[in-house]
Amino acid sequence: MNNLFEGKTGLVLGVANKHSLCWGIASALSGSGAGLLLSYAHDTVGKRVRGLAEELQATCLECDVSSDDSLDRFFVQVSETLNGRPLDFVVHGVSFSDKRELDGPYLDTSRSNFQVALDVSAYSLTALCQRAVPLMTNGGSILTLTYLGAEKVVPNYNVMGVAKAALEASVRYLAHDLGPSGITVNAISAGPIKTLAASGISGLRSLIKWNAMNAPLRRNTTIEEVGDAALFCLSHLGRGMTGEVLHIDSGFHTTGIVARANRAVIDQTMA
Repeated sequence: MNNLFEGKTGLVLGVANKHSLCWGIASALSGSGAGLLLSYAHDTVGKRVRGLAEELQATCLECDVSSDDSLDRFFVQVSETLNGRPLDFVVHGVSFSDKRELDGPYLDTSRSNFQVALDVSAYSLTALCQRAVPLMTNGGSILTLTYLGAEKVVPNYNVMGVAKAALEASVRYLAHDLGPSGITVNAISAGPIKTLAASGISGLRSLIKWNAMNAPLRRNTTIEEVGDAALFCLSHLGRGMTGEVLHIDSGFHTTGIVARANRAVIDQTMA
């Protein structure tokens, strides 16, 4: 797949470090010949992301997805960088919640953090599409990242589960709107991985261990697997799929009852 994206250019928003899902995606895209534009939200992370962009020979631009003005400036720069070439794909991997509210019951969610979480984690995809679609003159693909907590209750995921549910609904509505333009919109629901974004979730270590014990493949997901799945979603190989949530979680989402071999371990833990 070294030349799968030869001559293609796209955006990846959400690279934080070499442990992030978007780094796995950006690395896979770059290795397949894609030209990339990465973003960073503010100067605090800008230096680190610019260093990662250099490794991929990518352009790096500032973009705060919670600000319309910042998004407008970002897309002016994107258009200038493209210099008349079409934008072929967009990867949206941005989310946020106050980590103090990713502990305890969802019932305690504050109005202010609910608004921020839904804005940054869900609405930002729509805001991004509004500005990206006019540049996608040859059709293309849009991909976002979600998690099982959008479908089922995951302790301590709280408002992020609600935000990801809104994000998944947005995928379906955007797929309907953009299909006539030849643009697909999909999401990858990855298994729990120790990323910078996930580190704010209370009990993450136990969640990761639980997933590995009970997923059909008896292991956790890697960012490389997420990157490979993204290549399918964003390339012509996935041209017949839109409005879909693709689970890359070692099959954990299919599991209803824990594996027999693990019951003794769980019983001891709960005793």
